[in-house]
Amino acid sequence: MKIGIIIQARMGSSRLPGKVLKHIGDKPLLAHITARLSHLRNKTSVVVATSDLDRDTPIYDWCMQSNLECFRGSEDDVLDRYFSCTIKFHFDVIVRLTADNPFVDIVELDRLIDLHIKSENDYTHSFGMLPIGLGAEVFSLSALRRSHLEGKEPHHREHVNEYIPEHPELFRIGVLEIPSSKRAPEIRLTVDTYEDWLRADNLARQAQGCWLETQEAIAICSSSV
Repeated sequence: MKIGIIIQARMGSSRLPGKVLKHIGDKPLLAHITARLSHLRNKTSVVVATSDLDRDTPIYDWCMQSNLECFRGSEDDVLDRYFSCTIKFHFDVIVRLTADNPFVDIVELDRLIDLHIKSENDYTHSFGMLPIGLGAEVFSLSALRRSHLEGKEPHHREHVNEYIPEHPELFRIGVLEIPSSKRAPEIRLTVDTYEDWLRADNLARQAQGCWLETQEAIAICSSSV
């Protein structure tokens, strides 16, 4: 069984252009994510999936410099980008992450992968309880293939994951239970705006190169409110 982590990335954010390569602390957002993923207990393969537009070439170049696999596909049909990437790299289990979430909780991501595989789910996620930007989702190859084949609406193609919850009768869906110490869905640890970037940069600088646990990030953000 081959587990693939596909990180969705693009330079064309309307509110914070180029954010995925913008530095927080001493390195780009993407570098924070991939550094954390290297500590996963589960054996995985990591691919950055960006578009084939010229403006996303800096992402491809950064991946090449960082010895990371990079897949290029449609900017608008993100579901096709994910599925085509999955087929190219022969993934059986697909973890979806986005490049604007630099503080991936590796412990919870490992637990999410474990739950997905042990429960033989089609789709498993950890959204709704962790701070915004820390949740993740896992697809089986068959679930992603069915979504790609049957998800015809524009929002199905743009967001990858919306066909499955709209048709729960077709899929075995699991939700990861999150420890109470990490439940803070009101806190933003994603980077979508300049204010988000300031917050993330502050967190990265306070960590000073050390591992920033989710509980620590929650405490820092809560004390600054």
